[in-house]
Amino acid sequence: MARTQQTSRSGLAKQHRNAVTKAAALTAVGGILFGYDTGVVGGVLPNISSDFDLNSPFLEGLVVAILLAGAAVGALVAGRIADQLGRRRTILLTSIVFVVGLLLSSLAPALWVFWISRFVIGVGVGSTSFVVPLYIGEIAPPERRGALVSLNQLSVTIGILVSELVAYGLSGHGDWRVSVGLALLPAIVLGLGIVREPESPAWLVRQGREDDAREVLRGLRDDDDAIDEEIASVKDVAREESKSSIGDLLDRRLRPALILGVMLAVIQQITGINTVIYFAPTVLQEAGLGSSASLLALVIVGVTNVLMTVLAVRYLDRVGRRPLLIWGMVGMIVGIGALAATFAIGLSGSGAVFATIALAFYVGSFAISLGPIVWLLIAEIFPLRVRGQAASIATMANWLANLAVAVSYLSIISWIGRTGTFVAYGVVTALSLVYVIAKVPETKGMTLAKIEEAIDGKPHDEHDHPVAA
Repeated sequence: MARTQQTSRSGLAKQHRNAVTKAAALTAVGGILFGYDTGVVGGVLPNISSDFDLNSPFLEGLVVAILLAGAAVGALVAGRIADQLGRRRTILLTSIVFVVGLLLSSLAPALWVFWISRFVIGVGVGSTSFVVPLYIGEIAPPERRGALVSLNQLSVTIGILVSELVAYGLSGHGDWRVSVGLALLPAIVLGLGIVREPESPAWLVRQGREDDAREVLRGLRDDDDAIDEEIASVKDVAREESKSSIGDLLDRRLRPALILGVMLAVIQQITGINTVIYFAPTVLQEAGLGSSASLLALVIVGVTNVLMTVLAVRYLDRVGRRPLLIWGMVGMIVGIGALAATFAIGLSGSGAVFATIALAFYVGSFAISLGPIVWLLIAEIFPLRVRGQAASIATMANWLANLAVAVSYLSIISWIGRTGTFVAYGVVTALSLVYVIAKVPETKGMTLAKIEEAIDGKPHDEHDHPVAA
């Protein structure tokens, strides 16, 4: 009898675990969309430029920049919509935005339609970057939250890799519209799939629908005590947030955390990672590879990105945030320095191979450091009562920095050349590393009170700050 009950409990726990994993994996399709739509442009930019006669570095940079401007808007409005309509409906709405934007882009008869479509796709990307990790974090049990939320970052790298595989597979096709339009498939999968998944129990509690939240949690958690504790925790967080206002962000005690969050968000972009991803085929071609060979090399870089992100997800909670962040940034400096040296020396055949290795090393180092850890720290360093508002500001800063770097990248290259540009990124990364060593605390296993104390050096009341999720 006891064995039967134990087997039954084990089976139920497995069922709950699978339900959470399924919901998280399905929602993470949004991360694949995010990665694909930001990554695909690198492989098809020459064809887009030819089709629409984009005859200047500024216009080519605008192809990327308009998407990023839309992403900044999407990230800004997604939080408000997710609070009003719920996380599940917001994800469904985001999938519709993706479908509209992708159809407009792949069928665009004129340049102005293409610009609009890029902005609409960007709105979807920005919304996804905010609401997908939010939803996963709210349906996942505490002991699995770190790994499942990081699944979104892994999905982004998979999306980038898929875009690179598509670019390579269609390299002889010449029609960029096919490459862009293929993103319709995951957009439709995300929309149809999320309809069958539960609403966030945390959102339901905040709406006063505790019975509905409890029903959802019964399908995701193993025992009633854990459900009661989770509902009580959500109520505590809601009470903290109800006491907050925009003015709280200007509080002297919160200023160190806000500055740190914004700085980390900006550092993630100004070290150059996305420009490398957006324009990598051009970089590799100029290093001596042909068009098709450069796309194949880019696939190798993409595989490295995915594998190193898997490694980061596996060891974040074991090694800690700070060691991975510091050593990963050291690796980025080495990688971008080697890439600069390749262009400075001007090696031909062997130089192209060396450039590919340097690029893979740089991207892989980012994947175990600034890639996943910045978003994790942003979720951990802010006090509960202002976490949503502060995280929104940091997210907006990230997209604006991304936009600024993307717009300026090709113009800077035309001014100081590839070598000078990569050296500049190396210097910026080195200066950023100095800041990280000086200011970023280790947050693994720490309560919010201890994290705040580590940031501003002043004691905080442990009872006023529940344990960080």
